[in-house]
Amino acid sequence: MANTILIFLGAGIGGVFRFWISNFIYWFAGRQFPYGTLVVNVSGCFLMGLLFVLLLERFDSAAPQLRALLLIGFLGGYTTFSSFSIETLNLFENGAWLSGFINMFFSVVLCIGATWLGVIGGRQL
Repeated sequence: MANTILIFLGAGIGGVFRFWISNFIYWFAGRQFPYGTLVVNVSGCFLMGLLFVLLLERFDSAAPQLRALLLIGFLGGYTTFSSFSIETLNLFENGAWLSGFINMFFSVVLCIGATWLGVIGGRQL
């Protein structure tokens, strides 16, 4: 039951961070392309790679509760692949095919790359 509460709290905090960061990016870069979602997804993937290595490989004695709070809760609430999906579909439905495919390409490539960099960073610590 404690893990469930930690996941709940982490997801709420992660969702608030997603809201703040994506809105800041949209304020800065505009809404003609889903930059906010892209930035959140890439940074979330980097953090997943980094924290995964730190909590499961480097500091394997880290409490399962910390992993539940951060990996499942916070990052689950923070990353936004459901938003990515609906925004990409909206681009396609509005006839912005090129933007839709660019968003798909960069979201997948950058997020996998960011996860890889996070894993490398975590293993260097």
